[in-house]
Amino acid sequence: MDAQKIPATVITGFLGAGKTTLIRNMLQTANGKRIALIINEFGDLGVDGDVLKGCGDETCTEDDIVELNNGCICCTVADDFVPTMEKLLERENRPDHIVIETSGLALPQPLVNAFNWPEIREQVTVDGVVTVVDSRAVADGRFADDVDRVNAQRAEDEALDHESPLEELFEDQLTCADMIVFNKADLVDGDVLEKVQSEVGDKISRSVKLVNSSHGSLPAEVLLGLDSATEADVHNRKSHHELHHEAFHAEHGEDAEHEHDHDEFESFVVRGGVVANRKQLIAGLARVIEEHDILRLKGFIGVEGKDMRLVVQAVGNRVDHYFDREWEKDETRSSRLVVIGLEGLAQEKITKQISGLMG
Repeated sequence: MDAQKIPATVITGFLGAGKTTLIRNMLQTANGKRIALIINEFGDLGVDGDVLKGCGDETCTEDDIVELNNGCICCTVADDFVPTMEKLLERENRPDHIVIETSGLALPQPLVNAFNWPEIREQVTVDGVVTVVDSRAVADGRFADDVDRVNAQRAEDEALDHESPLEELFEDQLTCADMIVFNKADLVDGDVLEKVQSEVGDKISRSVKLVNSSHGSLPAEVLLGLDSATEADVHNRKSHHELHHEAFHAEHGEDAEHEHDHDEFESFVVRGGVVANRKQLIAGLARVIEEHDILRLKGFIGVEGKDMRLVVQAVGNRVDHYFDREWEKDETRSSRLVVIGLEGLAQEKITKQISGLMG
């Protein structure tokens, strides 16, 4: 890797895989390395950015964190990502390393391609693409591409009764990876974890580093310094969309037009006051998530009698929560949650249910 170029690490992975926790642990072991963060938050509330700002480490000061809230980063490369990179590179105190956390919905390929733009390629290189996998979710078969298995589940899960772009997205994130982190490895036994790794490995035609993790606990020295120069190899890591596009034009000609079917996602924020009973809230949120098939729920909760802010991070009906920092003197203690799911969520009903839990 060119020593004059700033290395950049792209951290991708499906919703709730543990990207933010992984980055937070990385920052705490960066040993003085100045790291700039670009966070592509999907939703109206910059939850992930606030979590990282609470880490209290010199390597993640507020000035080193940029949030891109205008949609999935792979769709806003020209409008958001490239200008953001240019601003970082114009700074007098330039970072030693840039870390980009993509939305859980993002394709990494268009983002990596952006590093070949003239404005960026002379100054930055992709040190590596790190894909974070939820080991428990994969063990449960959520992303299995076995058609018979998916069809068998459709009778019980309406979310599977459509084309499977979520599965394709999962595979695309694996295809682009230089390292795959099997997070939440503590939630599956050894034989199951080996099976998960084997299934994931079968989806990749290249040699990729495989690492296990629990609670995103990996030091910076493992995640940074891969020296992959991924932007020079991205043509060998094509997404399903690119392959479908090539196949269509090979059959119909370069000038032919075609439509693409994709799942559409929506998100909204639910706000509330201080919660009296934390355990009842968490149990209630799990029920709401299951009832409405919510993909992701995350945010902050004010808890009665507690001086610290409670962070809530949920994927499926698993709800993780922890106190991250004390409330600031000028902060109003309140509760705010982002709800993310497939288009058609019963927003009014979900808002009423969650508001009732938050008091």
